[in-house]
Amino acid sequence: MKDVEKTNVERRNSGKRMRRRRRNMNLYAVVVIALVLTIGITMSYTFLFNIEEVHISNISERYDENQIFSASGISIGDNLLRLNTEKSAERILDELLYVETAEVNRKFPSSLEIKVTFCVPAFNVEYSGGVLVVSKLGKILENNSFKTDGLPTICGLEPVSTELGQMIRTESEHKNEAFSEIIASIASDENSSVTQVDLNDEFSIVVNYGNGTVFKMGNWNDADYKLKLAETVMNDDTVKGKKGYITMVGTNQCSFRTSEEPVGITAEEQEVSTDASGNPVQPSIKEEANPEQEAIFSQFNSRINENSSENVYAEDDYTYSEDYNYNDYYGEDNYNYNYDYNYDDTYGYRNDYNYEDYNAY
Repeated sequence: MKDVEKTNVERRNSGKRMRRRRRNMNLYAVVVIALVLTIGITMSYTFLFNIEEVHISNISERYDENQIFSASGISIGDNLLRLNTEKSAERILDELLYVETAEVNRKFPSSLEIKVTFCVPAFNVEYSGGVLVVSKLGKILENNSFKTDGLPTICGLEPVSTELGQMIRTESEHKNEAFSEIIASIASDENSSVTQVDLNDEFSIVVNYGNGTVFKMGNWNDADYKLKLAETVMNDDTVKGKKGYITMVGTNQCSFRTSEEPVGITAEEQEVSTDASGNPVQPSIKEEANPEQEAIFSQFNSRINENSSENVYAEDDYTYSEDYNYNDYYGEDNYNYNYDYNYDDTYGYRNDYNYEDYNAY
């Protein structure tokens, strides 16, 4: 009996068949993955991630949870993925006048969170048609014919629109920027004593305080820094309790005077003028004074001087200049105090403060 021999027959197209089979497997895998993704996305936008509960933080007596949720335009059962959170937040701000800020957040798999803060009347804004009451961010809350007691007054603005719920805006971008900078600084200071801000000229802003002090701030640049510097000057022992004028000199100095006489610029910033022969000429500075206001200040300050046992110079009028240089405040005690006393027969009282690094505080 003959042995059976087995042989392997190699077909010439076997390699092609294997490659074709692998391509088909890859195609099947792609089709399956695409089908799974399609089903998953469809379910996510229809059956999954639907809103089942809503959390609203910081409600008030003015608006309850139902009013806030209704204003958002969202309903229970809405899909979280289909939700436009920014548009919903804008709807809340538009629908509810006394809502200052609104934030809508998704909480997967089935919750929604709404955070709101409420407006607080913060400023009177005088304009040609009356007085607007605005919030800390400048949202118009009321349109009255009278000022609301206890609120600082901003004058010199002519709003484009007086519609309630709108943010106050003027046609001057400079005034808009000045207004935003100043109200942000005042609103952030709980102890601010500002009573009025004159923005008729945004490059020459005047701020009045409750203690009678007038601050000539100049332009709106670094408004927060300037207002804090003025507060520091008013709280200084040599100035506290007195009425007068604080004027910005340069970018980092303040001058306090009991009269409205002009304030010169510092030596570093002064531009030297010369005559025809090349000799230095001291420029003259002219400014309109307010004798009536100066008389009030002088009378008030004289009573302060009479009642102050610390004021050893109460008998004579004097000019007093102090220059402070604070360097490296957080380092060792490195203070450089330079006191220059100049007594003459003038009626001016002057303190010049130079805080080189005021922001270090």
